[in-house]
Amino acid sequence: MLKGLVTDIDGTITDRHRRIHTGAISALRVLCDHGVEVVLASGNTSCFMDAVSRMIGTQGNFIAENGGVWRAGYTGELRILGDQSVVRDALDAVVAFYRENGVTLDMYSPTYRFADRAFARTVSPDEVRDIVRDLPVEVIDTGFAIHIQARGISKGFAFLSLAAELGLDPSDFLSVGDAENDMDLLKFAGVGVAVRNAPEKLAAAATWVSEKKYGEGFIEALERYMPYFLER
Repeated sequence: MLKGLVTDIDGTITDRHRRIHTGAISALRVLCDHGVEVVLASGNTSCFMDAVSRMIGTQGNFIAENGGVWRAGYTGELRILGDQSVVRDALDAVVAFYRENGVTLDMYSPTYRFADRAFARTVSPDEVRDIVRDLPVEVIDTGFAIHIQARGISKGFAFLSLAAELGLDPSDFLSVGDAENDMDLLKFAGVGVAVRNAPEKLAAAATWVSEKKYGEGFIEALERYMPYFLER
């Protein structure tokens, strides 16, 4: 039976405007109250993830910066993966390119990021990829922001380490996501769900795809798999 849940936030437990679905909050609290380990996984910063975890009422497990940072519980050590020096070099190249073209990037919380750098989707992700093609980084388009991350870092690989820290196997988890950066989460978990607004590539990797989109799809997924949690 399932013992844990790992879920993306933006586009998965929210609506398309990033407003968190109140029904998703209630469902997550039911799981926590039954002793299920809940892990929130996002491209957001660790301080954002800590605040959201506390306000939803989870155990404090999270994956931040698309796998660049993770923590097990509120008192756990903040684990930072990747090499931010190569990320900074890549960002410098991107900033210089757009500056020459009269474009200023809208950076997202650079002071509070330990592994990646993120900015608004006011430029083409494919163009950014072309600018940094010779550097050891990856460009991640979440649909909400563009992230530059050290190569080899992902939510899924951070999840493997976090699950081990919790004393659980990845197969003990249900994972839910909506974007290609959730691919490894769905592959590594025992059951992988894509909400209906996910791209075809993610849907093809999922165990099951919800009929509804965004937070409504997340609730649909928990309703379907709740017996696997409660019958432990």
